[in-house]
Amino acid sequence: MSNTKYIFVTGGVTSSLGKGIIAASLAKLLQAQKYRVTIQKFDPYINVDPGTLNPYEHGECFVTDDGAETDLDLGHYERFLNVSTSQANNVTTGRVYQSVIEKERKGVFLGKTVQVVPHITNEIKERMCLLGESGEYDIIITEIGGTVGDIESLPYVEAVRQLIWEFGDENAMVIHLTLVPFLSAAGELKTKPTQHSVKTLMESGVKANVLVCRTEHHISDEIRRKLALFCNVKQEAVIQSIDAETIYDVPLLMLNEGLDKVVLNTLNLESKPIDLVYWKEFLQKHKNPKQQIKIGLIGKYVELQDSYKSILESLIHSGASNEVKVVVESIHSEFLSASDVSEKLKNIDGVIVAPGFGDRGIQGKIDAVRYVRENKIPFFGICLGMQMAVIEHARNVMGLKNANSIEMDPECLEPVISIMENQKVITEMGGTMRLGSWDCDLVSGSLTHEAYGQNSISERHRHRYEYNDHYREEIEASGLRATGVNPKTGLVEVVENPNHPWFVGVQYHPEYKSTVLNPHPLFVDFVKASLKYNHSK
Repeated sequence: MSNTKYIFVTGGVTSSLGKGIIAASLAKLLQAQKYRVTIQKFDPYINVDPGTLNPYEHGECFVTDDGAETDLDLGHYERFLNVSTSQANNVTTGRVYQSVIEKERKGVFLGKTVQVVPHITNEIKERMCLLGESGEYDIIITEIGGTVGDIESLPYVEAVRQLIWEFGDENAMVIHLTLVPFLSAAGELKTKPTQHSVKTLMESGVKANVLVCRTEHHISDEIRRKLALFCNVKQEAVIQSIDAETIYDVPLLMLNEGLDKVVLNTLNLESKPIDLVYWKEFLQKHKNPKQQIKIGLIGKYVELQDSYKSILESLIHSGASNEVKVVVESIHSEFLSASDVSEKLKNIDGVIVAPGFGDRGIQGKIDAVRYVRENKIPFFGICLGMQMAVIEHARNVMGLKNANSIEMDPECLEPVISIMENQKVITEMGGTMRLGSWDCDLVSGSLTHEAYGQNSISERHRHRYEYNDHYREEIEASGLRATGVNPKTGLVEVVENPNHPWFVGVQYHPEYKSTVLNPHPLFVDFVKASLKYNHSK
């Protein structure tokens, strides 16, 4: 057995309390004490991965270097820890059942009746321990999606119970995140929902070692004593998680509450000097900007901010790097047109045309690209946003009025964006796109080259359609340069307009690699260009 310690994070009362942020914050505190730590997310839904889920349903789909389509919480893990995650860091019920069924079909179970216990729970346990068995980590934090008591979560809670029994109390523990609501009519915080949540957890045979209590008001010592007594935890293990100004405050709030010390003591590990100097410097710049700019984020899922979570966080990182407050104005592309684009973008200092799929809201994105191109406003097109820049250029500069993407119009006469060759025979949707990290060579002297400061880069992708190389010579001759190309396939990854102060479209997703420690260079340069534009107005 390895010496890896295991921390399981469960949730109660309601969803969306922030288990991912608490897990990432604890991991940050442990990492800052030189412990080797990683986080994994187990989601109870039956989808094999979030790749086929609508952003309205589940927020953005985060992509790892090795091509896993994962839960957006993995983005938080990477942004906090500055460490890449992988296929092994996100597991769903769909993937678990798929694996067990495949084993049954191969005869692995030797004629046994396949059941939730032990076969499904054994599969879950095996995957929970996979990263720990590598020997690369001292501590594995496992976030269990959903809330205790959900039918979908029962096999995961049972797997946790078994692992704690197998590993022993000094090697595995549970942090339970719950809600302590404030009833304004009574004028007091109520502990009963937390008590019931902990009771439900204990009915499954799992005892919480630590309670993290989400609250809008400070929890008194009296309430802490009450929760400790009724929930069978030590009083110092009742941790307050009050609403924070920013998610990046949470590690420091948890430090002040002593979460890391309680955890390390429970696991019989040493508390070490903690180094959060850079984190505090980042927060200082983020909260005390010298200037302000407004960025227009144009997409079709703007009602739900989680749909573009990584982009929004990347703007926070790059804003702090430039000591600028980035105010994001979400603009729904479906309700944007040539007749009102000037009104909606008149106070904008820079525009991001966001990724997406399907033809809804496409014309609004094209109208926005034309406006910022003609008015010299900094432009950053990401994935579909880059493709919209190519289509806009083809239509309005080259005069190809029928230019379009095969995705939007399979019969279009001028397919400047076409389906990738290896995608033409694919019929299944899940996990079949061009995914993960791919190399790109940059043209010397280009904006992108100057931003990165290197000749070759590797970035994460998630797409089926590409810049049609048959039009490349004509497009470049008319003023839209290809400044980044995959060295093996020749696929155009980056386009720039050299007649514009800052006009960059990228086929990849730079937002996936931006972290607090390493803000993405393209976002940093885009914010800098937007600030320059703001000063020129």
